[in-house]
Amino acid sequence: MIYIHFIINPISGSGKHNLSASYILSQFPKDKYKIEVDYTNQKKHAIELTKAAIAQNPDYIIACGGDGTINEVASSLIGTSIKLGIVPVGSGNGLASNLNIPRDFDKAIAIIKKGHATAMDVGQVNDKYFFSNMGIGIDALIIKKYERAGKRTLPAYIKAAMSSSLEFKPKKTIVHFDNQTLEINPLMLFISNSNEMGYNMSLTPKASLQDGLLDMIVIPKLSFLEKIMLGFNVLRNSIEKFKKAQHFLVKEIQIEMPSKIFIDSQIDGEQHNLKTNKLNIKILPEALNVLVDL
Repeated sequence: MIYIHFIINPISGSGKHNLSASYILSQFPKDKYKIEVDYTNQKKHAIELTKAAIAQNPDYIIACGGDGTINEVASSLIGTSIKLGIVPVGSGNGLASNLNIPRDFDKAIAIIKKGHATAMDVGQVNDKYFFSNMGIGIDALIIKKYERAGKRTLPAYIKAAMSSSLEFKPKKTIVHFDNQTLEINPLMLFISNSNEMGYNMSLTPKASLQDGLLDMIVIPKLSFLEKIMLGFNVLRNSIEKFKKAQHFLVKEIQIEMPSKIFIDSQIDGEQHNLKTNKLNIKILPEALNVLVDL
């Protein structure tokens, strides 16, 4: 008998999804599957629920939410043999899109039933993990404003981006990688493991979850018109045409912001205030087994 533990974030995607325990139980014959379903009721609750589920030794733990919920569940699975499954009900759903996991419940459940897993790389920044991307530039401020807006929609994201473009002030940042040192004041310092941020937008369209590398995008301070062009290229997934965007493939990066005490960041689309001004970022090859449609 296969034991599958579902963790549902009921407010993912503005809480408009109707994924329920009764629907999930109806999809799995009782003679073949043991099914447990938990609901989160606050931020970071999925971490507690996942740790409790791990103690029951399930075969799969399924994150039902957006990239933030997936991060909380998946972070707890690093170092275990338990497979991660995903039912995407978030707003952006960047990681699920990269893994070709559809938003259609029946199709996502069908992938879980097949039980085919693949190993994917995981990013780590200090003591935290990321599966899609992280950043310490304007994207961190965008996410901060986006969360405060209370609406998980593309228009709300665009509004947050426009407001941030007027407010964000780049700070001196020292970046060490591959025997190189950059001293920059970046508008954006974005590090990605996947080829999509969410909402079908990407700064790293050629990134791979299985190449053992992180894609780093560095964009310097820009004029107002250049910011508009950057936004246009992001929406069109044509960042390679934006000449001021530098692209590096890296395995490990050290970052220091000497004028800061704490660093504001976004990690998998969630805002974090990191209680340090130094970051060590690296790739952990094949550190997570995830259910996919092979």
